[in-house]
Amino acid sequence: MTATVLRQHAEQQYAAELAALAAADDRPRPPRWRLSPWAVVTYLVGGTLADGTVISPKYIGSRRLMEIAVATLATDRALLLIGVPGTAKSWVSEHLAAAISGDSTLTVQGTAGTSEESLRYGWNYALLLSRGPTPEAIVPSPVMRAMEAGSLVRIEELTRIPSDVQDTLISPLSEKTLPVPELGIERQAAEGFNLIATANNRDRGVNELSSALKRRFNTVVLPTPATLAEEVAIVEQRVAAQGRALRLPGTPPAAEQIARVVTLFRELRNGITEDGKTKVKSPSGTLSPAEAISVLSHGWSLAAHFGDGLPGAHDLAAGVLGAVIKDPAQDPAIWREYLDTVVREREDWRDLYRACRELA
Repeated sequence: MTATVLRQHAEQQYAAELAALAAADDRPRPPRWRLSPWAVVTYLVGGTLADGTVISPKYIGSRRLMEIAVATLATDRALLLIGVPGTAKSWVSEHLAAAISGDSTLTVQGTAGTSEESLRYGWNYALLLSRGPTPEAIVPSPVMRAMEAGSLVRIEELTRIPSDVQDTLISPLSEKTLPVPELGIERQAAEGFNLIATANNRDRGVNELSSALKRRFNTVVLPTPATLAEEVAIVEQRVAAQGRALRLPGTPPAAEQIARVVTLFRELRNGITEDGKTKVKSPSGTLSPAEAISVLSHGWSLAAHFGDGLPGAHDLAAGVLGAVIKDPAQDPAIWREYLDTVVREREDWRDLYRACRELA
């Protein structure tokens, strides 16, 4: 029996939308692109095609930002997506690769332990020992494979990678070649090759990009949602999708509960209430839309498996507390002050106040 995967890649999950866009797309396409830049942006931000096909939005925010990102990838500059945690950098990166190359799996996950081999190539040591260095003994990295295929490659958390390893990318991004000095050869990039990297605002200074590498990128900053309504729409859509993927029983969180959690996170993140009347202290955590999605999904699971199936304040409180209090030294006092000065004063939030106060 074949197991059902927990999460399909973007090109599989949205195959029908990509096929509909390809069929309707009569605009110029850069070499080896599956869709035109216009169609890629439509895939990302959503729309309705002439035949009535509805394209769901993958990114809710500025269309212009997506246009800038897509236009960058049609040039010889690589794309660097920067933002605080939870601003959909990896999500956008995956969908860009899916729409442009039809393959979002050529990915390097950046960590402090990422080696040069992860960005260049490694060796099949059995072949290396038996035959010596030969082209057949090379184990290509995702970067090399993308260069050979003329497709996009994704590098997640670029600034987590040590600086000397990062600079391995300079040759592929500038000369569009990857030397193999052991064999005296090089691999040249086919038309269509480019690179999307993501970086966390909070990690600036961890392994800052060299000036030589920075010049090879066009940087697009993905902001947190500008309005409460925009953020609620993002969270509502993603919570529903996550619930379907996890096959959570019961009822998804009501719009009122979603708006509460998003409002609470926005106020603590921004340091001021939504009406602009009360300043509040911000805790150490980022309290991004991604964390709101996690809290609401957790509350849904609690209610489904241990409650009445309808997520309420008592189901959400534990997740909210865990998201807000990251630093045990300073965050508890900030949280209690917010509860007493803001949450308690809202008549329709009294149940949430009581649930959170009990846990706090």
